[in-house]
Amino acid sequence: MGDWGPVVVALVLFVLLTPGLLFQLPGNSRVIEFCNRKTSGLSIFVHTVIFFGLITIFLIAVGVHIYTG
Repeated sequence: MGDWGPVVVALVLFVLLTPGLLFQLPGNSRVIEFCNRKTSGLSIFVHTVIFFGLITIFLIAVGVHIYTG
């Protein structure tokens, strides 16, 4: 019986927080840009910090678990 909660949460957050795919914070010319597919080092860092914060909240504080079997 495997716990798929961390895998699913990490995958969904990775797709949603990929810089430039849905949004980019900070953007190249504005604070937030949508679907521009161009990234910068600063936006990668910001999205990494947001990813780490959200995955910590979901896996440690909330305790998301999905069991199969």
